[in-house]
Amino acid sequence: MQTNLAEQYKNTADGDEAEAILRACVHCGFCTATCPTYQLLGDELDGPRGRIYLIKQVLEGHAATARTQLHLDRCLSCRNCESTCPSGVQYGRLLDIGRKLVERQVPRPARQRYQRLLLKEALPRAWLFRPAMKAGRLVRPLLPAALKEKVQPLPAAGVFPRGGQARKMLVLDGCVQPEMGPNINRAAARILAALDVELVAAPRAGCCGAIRYHLADHDGGLDDMRRNIDAWWPLLEAGAEAIVMTASGCGATVKEYGHLLRHDAAYAAKAQRVSELTRDISEILCDEQAALLALLKQRPPSEPVAFHPPCTLQHAQRIRGKVEQLLRDAGVDVRLCADSHLCCGSAGTYSLLQPELSHRLRDNKLSALHATGASSIVSANIGCQSHLQSGTSLPVGHWIELIDRMLAMQQD
Repeated sequence: MQTNLAEQYKNTADGDEAEAILRACVHCGFCTATCPTYQLLGDELDGPRGRIYLIKQVLEGHAATARTQLHLDRCLSCRNCESTCPSGVQYGRLLDIGRKLVERQVPRPARQRYQRLLLKEALPRAWLFRPAMKAGRLVRPLLPAALKEKVQPLPAAGVFPRGGQARKMLVLDGCVQPEMGPNINRAAARILAALDVELVAAPRAGCCGAIRYHLADHDGGLDDMRRNIDAWWPLLEAGAEAIVMTASGCGATVKEYGHLLRHDAAYAAKAQRVSELTRDISEILCDEQAALLALLKQRPPSEPVAFHPPCTLQHAQRIRGKVEQLLRDAGVDVRLCADSHLCCGSAGTYSLLQPELSHRLRDNKLSALHATGASSIVSANIGCQSHLQSGTSLPVGHWIELIDRMLAMQQD
């Protein structure tokens, strides 16, 4: 795709990166066929190719409009189009640049401004989010339906092992997962402890930066990333082998720290090292699979389980098939639904900012998951779990909790 950047974007980091991405696009339209919002709305501008043209126009000096902003807002950032694209167009990075530029040009209505401000200031801060969730649970019956589905009962959580194992890895608690899924990291820690690996959470690490960054607050998101690097670095220097991610959304972002902080002289090298050491829990357990399966000696027949692979796992991190294979090798009857590549509609803050589209995608996904005949659903990202659970009576959890329960059965 030929481009002619406006003067204000020439020789800038965003302009140079966006131009390189645009030049890779050959207008083929393969991306449109797998775009969830295009499938729902049937509008070219609500598909990747149309949004690429909108961003191109802004970069070439055309004034962005509220309509431009709306079409970019409707994008899930699921990156399904990247998996489909034969030319390797890095659409997700282009979208982040485009949203930032449009945000600077197009003032939002007051309601949108306050809503987005609340999300980017409250969600990344656990000390704000936790009491808000606790208060919400106390008055849950009185909440409107849109909030009630987000404020779900607190799941039970087991113990976090005390440590003493020979090897050490770090884990990110993140911002919302400790309150919405407190057993996830504890389950991962118990499994790894059985494999002689201690899982450690750095006290000062928090939100991965994705919430602010994807809401066009790039400076705030990069500050979150720097804080995490500062928290992890002493522990990495002390010998921690890896940074384990149990939320695929966080993992997708942390694996891009090296790229996002490449122009920061003080953090570029550290950020690259952090990205290189970041691994999804499925990658860790695949490496330890022989030892794990040796612990799971008794494998009673299980009821069928449906696995929903989050977009951040299969399209952003390009991890496909690992979770399903691990579960099958452990004796689980795991099933994928039809169109398992499509987004469930959670997409970070998307379910709050675009509820109508989000619910349609959720209901489509749940219909496909129910059709598998499974008695429960597992995923790999807290946002997907919470979103899916809001629309079904089937239990929805993290797949690592399933392995943890199977391991506990061996000890009974």
